Amino acid sequence: MARIEVTPRIAIDDSELSFEFVRSSGPGGQNVNKVATAVQLRFDAARSPSLPDDVRTRLLKLAGRRATADGVIVIDARGERSQERNRRAALGRLLALIRRAARRPRHRVPTAPTAAGRRRRRREKERRAKVKRGRRPVGDDED
Repeated sequence: MARIEVTPRIAIDDSELSFEFVRSSGPGGQNVNKVATAVQLRFDAARSPSLPDDVRTRLLKLAGRRATADGVIVIDARGERSQERNRRAALGRLLALIRRAARRPRHRVPTAPTAAGRRRRRREKERRAKVKRGRRPVGDDED
C-alpha cells in the first residue's frame, strides 16, 4: 500500500483511489474502438481519513460538479492516447485540486473608503449626472 504525498501534512493511500478504464472518443483511429484508454478516477473525499476537516470542506466546494452528492470526486481524463498517460493526468488533476484546497484562504480585513476616495466618487457621480442632464431634451429642467 503506497502513500501519495500531496502536501507536507497530507498524504493519501493509493487504496483510497479507484480507477475505471472506459473506451474513449477522440483521437486514436481504429485503436479508439478497441482499447479502453479513457480513465475515470474516483476519490471518496467525504470519507477519506487522510484529509483534515477544513481541507475536506474546501475540496468538496472547489470540486463543484466533479463531486457527487455522496462526496465522491470523479475526474475524467481522455485527452491522451494511452491508458497510463490518462491515468497520470487524472491523478495530477486530483492532486492539484487537493493542493488548492489545502491552502487556507487569506482572512479579509474589511476596510472603509478613505476620505479622498469618497470625494473622488462624489465628483465622478456629479460629472456623470451633468453628462446625463445634458442629454435631456431642452425645456425638461424641472430640478
